[in-house]
Amino acid sequence: MVRSFRRIPSGSVVLNPVSEIALSPSDRNSILRSGLVALDCSWKQAETIFAQSKTGNQRALPYLLAANPTNTYKPIMLSTAEAIAAALYIAGLKQLAENVMSVFKWGPSFIVLNKEWLDSYSDCTTSEEIVAVQQEIMKEHQRSAE
Repeated sequence: MVRSFRRIPSGSVVLNPVSEIALSPSDRNSILRSGLVALDCSWKQAETIFAQSKTGNQRALPYLLAANPTNTYKPIMLSTAEAIAAALYIAGLKQLAENVMSVFKWGPSFIVLNKEWLDSYSDCTTSEEIVAVQQEIMKEHQRSAE
């Protein structure tokens, strides 16, 4: 737990929903070497807080659905724990992701709800591939919601 942006390790992967680079399995070594950082804040404050975050390797998570009680089934509105678990899963650290979510009563539902998408993302190699897969997932999800 750090309370200042200056204390974030420089080589770490920082989850930032407004980053222009998508998190991908290629970020695994940075995560293992320098850590994974998720900023814990309300979505109401997110735009201001994330605009200030410049430290580390800034990465956005791809399209996923929340399972937390506040935002169930809402796209992108993940809790901090869901964001961490998603990043770990995509980076190939699936057991760690499941361990993070096991702490919450609703936690395992996040991985079940997003399993197909998480597996598709974790099969990618680069950020560009993640974005391409995400676009297909979003199209498919919109069609099924109509």
